[in-house]
Amino acid sequence: MSSGLPGERFARQAEAILHHRVQFFETDAMGIVHHANYIRFLEMSRVEWLDLHDRPYSDYMAIDRHFSTTHVEIDYHRAAKFDDRLEIRVWLAWVRGASLGMRYEIEHEGEILVRAETHHAMVNGEGRPVRIPKDRRKSLQSLLAEDPARPA
Repeated sequence: MSSGLPGERFARQAEAILHHRVQFFETDAMGIVHHANYIRFLEMSRVEWLDLHDRPYSDYMAIDRHFSTTHVEIDYHRAAKFDDRLEIRVWLAWVRGASLGMRYEIEHEGEILVRAETHHAMVNGEGRPVRIPKDRRKSLQSLLAEDPARPA
């Protein structure tokens, strides 16, 4: 991957862990989680992270703001299967004036199955880029992971 997703663990100031049991409908004909479902897992965990460490996503919606996904990068190491209990870990990787990045690890029984990164631009209800409100940006910056791979 071009972003240099971290291959080792490091101190994360603000992390969320979402527990998810793989459902049968999330698997494909090979009996493994279909690759597109991992993007759903990332989104579920990102919303959980916002609830725990920033504010509910619905608060952003109330002021006509959204975090539009502009980039998704996923490294698949091993597939999850029906009935696996997953731990989806998410943390804030970087924040800029109108965008932010999140990083993820999806584990099963202590084994990392997936590493991922997403980028998001703040947009208004018409889909036009807008700056993250200054108070929110400062608050988010205080939650940054201590990640040596984080872009400057």
